Amino acid sequence: MKLKEPIKVSDIAKMINATVIGDGNAMVTGINEIHKVESGDITYVDFHKYYNFALNSSATFILIDKEIECPEGKTLLLSKDPFNAYNFLTQQFRPFISSSKSISESAIIGEGTIIQPNVFVGNHVKIGKNCLIHPNVTIYDYTEIGDNVIIQSNTSIGCDAFYYKGRPDQYEKMHTVGRAIIHNHAEIGSGCAISSGVSGDTIIGEGSKLDNHIHIGHGAVLGKKCLIAAHTAIAGKTIIGNNCIIYGKVGISKDLRIGDNTTILASSNVDKDLDGGKTYFGSPAIDARQKWKELAIMRMLPSMWDKLRVLAKEEVDS
Repeated sequence: MKLKEPIKVSDIAKMINATVIGDGNAMVTGINEIHKVESGDITYVDFHKYYNFALNSSATFILIDKEIECPEGKTLLLSKDPFNAYNFLTQQFRPFISSSKSISESAIIGEGTIIQPNVFVGNHVKIGKNCLIHPNVTIYDYTEIGDNVIIQSNTSIGCDAFYYKGRPDQYEKMHTVGRAIIHNHAEIGSGCAISSGVSGDTIIGEGSKLDNHIHIGHGAVLGKKCLIAAHTAIAGKTIIGNNCIIYGKVGISKDLRIGDNTTILASSNVDKDLDGGKTYFGSPAIDARQKWKELAIMRMLPSMWDKLRVLAKEEVDS
């Protein structure tokens, strides 16, 4: 999330009662989770496993709970609870704003776009030209939709990210400030849910087509001209290349990269990065030809076992 205007990091520190280590006059231009950071952003880290990752990231400002030497080019903000401090900042700079109308006055809707009854369009939404939005679609705040997009009924675009921090007595919700962006000529089926990024963008690429009942997790990126069949779920921050085909009931784990021109066959589950230009199948998904060989061998196992038992019996009798 980019700030409307840069803010001095020392002023940010006062807001969250943090100690500045480094250049207190440096200007903060954005707030982002670690996976989406750019120069000028502030991010947070509160787990030792990710300290080095955060300190070597593109983020200029890092909320941290451990006093360490400040790396060159960075400014640290020492806080007892970086997660809460980060959440406080996102809520200050992009608070939830309730709506009183079905179509917000701040929404921008392009020429030729048709919005059917009972559609909700939130604050600061942008919808391009010649789109068709069917009944009972919900489009959350800050969502951006390109030209010639079709969205079928009962779909939600830009809902909150599924992102929580475990506490001893509860799960604490991270405030969502990212967006959902749907590019030109995309089509979204009925009953789909496309989450916003936590602080960055969830993206559906130009010309991609989604069937019914599909979930796209927070910060996921779907390339151009992809086809996704029903009941597929793609977890947060996974990046899928261009011209991919994903058949029904596929599950794809978080933080993965899937190359261009990949095909994933029905009922597969993906738990690691996949090279492009191949067809995958299984749980976990592997090269489809290899998986079919494995299945063929497994089908032969009962008869092979029977033959072994007969041979063993003959050897005993002899």
